[in-house]
Amino acid sequence: MEKIIIEVIGWVGSVAVVAAYLLVSYQKVESDSFFYQILNFIGSICLIINTFYNHAYPSMTVNIIWAFIAIAVLIKSLKKRTHLAD
Repeated sequence: MEKIIIEVIGWVGSVAVVAAYLLVSYQKVESDSFFYQILNFIGSICLIINTFYNHAYPSMTVNIIWAFIAIAVLIKSLKKRTHLAD
């Protein structure tokens, strides 16, 4: 049962990252939008869980970096929103 849950988490992550890429590629969202970055972050976290479980450390490393990029852009976006509210 554990393996099935991990695989589902991996598929959710894959769908989230590909959906984010599709949306930005078709200019449905901006690359610095909150929605795009959240999709990337959620997707990368799910893929980190899956790749860690499956001992796929190179892929896990890429997804850790992907998650940190998403976090950095989200923080920048939140700071920008806070600054605009002032």
